[in-house]
Amino acid sequence: MRTEGCEIIMIGHRGHPEVEGTMGQAEGGMLLVESSEDVAKLHVADPGRLAFVTQTTLSVDETLEIVAALKARFPLIREPKKQDICYATQNRQDAVKFMAPQVEVVIVVGSPNSSNSNRLRELAERLGVPAYMIDSPDQLQPEWIAGKRRIGLTAGASAPEALAQAIVARLHLLGARNVRALDGIEEKMSFPLPRGLQQVTPA
Repeated sequence: MRTEGCEIIMIGHRGHPEVEGTMGQAEGGMLLVESSEDVAKLHVADPGRLAFVTQTTLSVDETLEIVAALKARFPLIREPKKQDICYATQNRQDAVKFMAPQVEVVIVVGSPNSSNSNRLRELAERLGVPAYMIDSPDQLQPEWIAGKRRIGLTAGASAPEALAQAIVARLHLLGARNVRALDGIEEKMSFPLPRGLQQVTPA
C-alpha cells in the first residue's frame, strides 16, 4: 500500500510492541488510531489515497467500530486483503461471548502486558460478568469465586496449556468440583518454517 502512494493508518494500542515495530518500519511514518474518537481528529494528506491495517490482537468488536468510523469519514479508504486480527484471538473472543452468559465470573489466564488477554477480560466485563486476569495460580483470590456456582476460565493466545491446567488445579483446591470444556473451534492451523530454514532431507 505504501509503495502505491497510500498514507497508512494503523488501528492499535500505543506502546504495544507490534504497533511500535510496525510503525517503526514504515518509511514516512503511519497514523495511529486507538478509538473511533481518534478517527474524527485525523489530519490526512489526501483522503483519496488512504489505507489501514490493524494490530492482530485487538478486540474484534472494537476494531469493527473503528473501521466503520474510518469508512464513514474516508469512503475510498483501502483495507487489507485478508483480516488482520489473529485467528486465535478471534476464536477466544467468540468463546468468551458464548461462555460469559453461562457463568458468574470469568478468570482469564494471561500476562498483564498481553493485549489479547486484556481484550478477553474487557469483553467479559462488557457482557456484564466480573472478570479477573492472572498469570499464576497463586494470584487467584478465593473471594473472587466465593459463593459462585459457575466459573468461566479462558486463556490468552500465548498462555501455556500447563499454566491453564495449574489454575484449574488451584480452582479444585478452592472447592470447584466439576470441570467442563465448552465446545469450540479446534485450532489446527500450522505455520511451516521459511524455505531457507527447512531441513533438507537427503536423497
